[in-house]
Amino acid sequence: MRTRITAAVALLVLVTLTTAGAIVYAIESQRINERMYAQVDREIAELTNLQQDGVDPATQQPFAGVTPLLRGFLESKVPDDNEILVAWLGGEPRFVSASGTDEAYLRSQEFRDTVAPLVSRNGTVHVSVPSYGDALVTVQSVRSRQSTGALVVVTYLEKAQAELMATMRTYAIVALLSLLLVTAFAGWLSGRLLAPLRTLRETTEEIGETDLSRRLPVTGNDDITALTRTVNGMLERLDEAFAGQRRFLDDAGHELKTPLTVVRGHLELLDTGSPAEVAETRELLLEEVDRMSRLVGDLILLAKSDRPDFVTTRPADLSRLTEDLVAKARGLGDRDWRLDGLAEVKVVVDEQRITQAMLQLADNAVKHTGPGDVVAIGSSYDGGSARIWVRDTGPGVPPADRQRIFERFGRSAVPEGDEGFGLGLSIVGAIVDAHGGTVAVEEADPPGARFVITLPVVGSDGEEHPWPAS
Repeated sequence: MRTRITAAVALLVLVTLTTAGAIVYAIESQRINERMYAQVDREIAELTNLQQDGVDPATQQPFAGVTPLLRGFLESKVPDDNEILVAWLGGEPRFVSASGTDEAYLRSQEFRDTVAPLVSRNGTVHVSVPSYGDALVTVQSVRSRQSTGALVVVTYLEKAQAELMATMRTYAIVALLSLLLVTAFAGWLSGRLLAPLRTLRETTEEIGETDLSRRLPVTGNDDITALTRTVNGMLERLDEAFAGQRRFLDDAGHELKTPLTVVRGHLELLDTGSPAEVAETRELLLEEVDRMSRLVGDLILLAKSDRPDFVTTRPADLSRLTEDLVAKARGLGDRDWRLDGLAEVKVVVDEQRITQAMLQLADNAVKHTGPGDVVAIGSSYDGGSARIWVRDTGPGVPPADRQRIFERFGRSAVPEGDEGFGLGLSIVGAIVDAHGGTVAVEEADPPGARFVITLPVVGSDGEEHPWPAS
């Protein structure tokens, strides 16, 4: 990843610098060409003005012919370094405006062959001059009554662009150094930015399936830091889940160990020759098998509570559901069953699961009360959430045990004859959690225990609001 980022940055900088250099070169080259053409036009315009309005410095009279006109024009001009002015007279170059020029080319037959056809019609041609490269040869004819001549302007293109080429070479060197500097900085910065990812990878490789206690170091305040926090949160949840699973398996193994030990002990001591003992042992073993079956059933139910299809919700009338719960609970025991209140609101719940949870709470209330004691079921709505509860006049739940009783195999005071495993309330908690609600124990009035399930009231649009009961 570091190499890819560095290569991508280097390529982007290279393309940018190259494109910028090409654009600058094209613009400056065009500007130089335009300046050269404008310079030639200016030379010709000055010659024309001199021919029309100028005077010969020697006679202070208008120029008497082509020869003094061209000589006087060349003597008054200081051409640029890339320019040569030539007076063409009698079919050959006579006067040159600059010294140290390419005399060989100006006296060559090639130069004569280039200029001669243009004297009669004027114009510009491109030529290649040895040792000087490409050049422009522009001819402007001059006529008088006695003779004909021409002004020849030779402009060396490569010489005119020599300064631009030197500038572009300097630009290339600076661009190359800039590319190397940016590439080195990109490599260093990408390594610095990706260092937390390397630490993340190395730390996660060291975290084994038996040890999820390690956490990733959190530094900075960027997206990688946010990712680190997310991974730490995931590890925390996994650690809690695995720890809960281990506790669950330990507790389940402990609870199953007792009936299995009983079964094994009775089978080892069984006297098969005694029909009475066989019948007694059979009855006892069937009871233990029934207990293990209930335990396994509860464990399977708790295992299913984490699945998304554990509950199937639909709108339900809470007042009707409350009345049905009272009617169904009456068969759990000889108690003074009462209806505490009704909430005229619709809730989105799985009626069967909520009924299962409420009947479990009612069965607990029966276990902790005696014949004739009050056990009440009611519901209410406070504008934000619905509450449904089971209240009894039993001994209540000590404050220290009100959280523990909802844990798996967690129990408080166990009444005589209760053969439960401590999974009932954990099943209630799992059902309520699947509905997005809460369950808690409150003080009852008159004294006793009051188990309250709080459920969010959610409409079909997903917003929390009541549905009017119909």
